Parts: sequence; structure tokens; C-alpha cells
Amino acid sequence: MEKQDVIVFSPYPFKVGQKINIEDGPRKGDWEVIGITGSKVRLKCPVSFREFEWDRFCYFVREEKDVEWPSQA
Repeated sequence: MEKQDVIVFSPYPFKVGQKINIEDGPRKGDWEVIGITGSKVRLKCPVSFREFEWDRFCYFVREEKDVEWPSQA
């Protein structure tokens, strides 16, 4: 069998209290993780304080240190 380069994605292991930023898509922006189940993640907007629960959808891309959160963009 021929060998190929393969990109592997893993669901991000959220932890309650994490501050996250989603770079693109309909959920773009800053969020705080406020709840987790086996299949759902509950996020809160730090600006509007609205809360949403979605199926887990994020994948780890990178971690940045010492960034402004929530951003003023």
C-alpha cells in the first residue's frame, strides 16, 4: 500500500473557564466555555453575555499566549 501525507483532526478537549476565540464562521468571536457534556459545549459571549449550547465543533489549531481577550476588533 502506498504511503500518503495525512492531516489528522481531533476534537478540542474543552475545559470550563477557558477563554477562546473562534477565527471564522458563524460562531466567530470571543467566548468563554461555561459547560461541557460528552457531545455538547456551552459557550458565553463576554460582551453580550448571551449563552449558547452547540454540538462540539472546534478543533485545536494553535494556542496563543498573552493576547487581549475579549478583543476590541
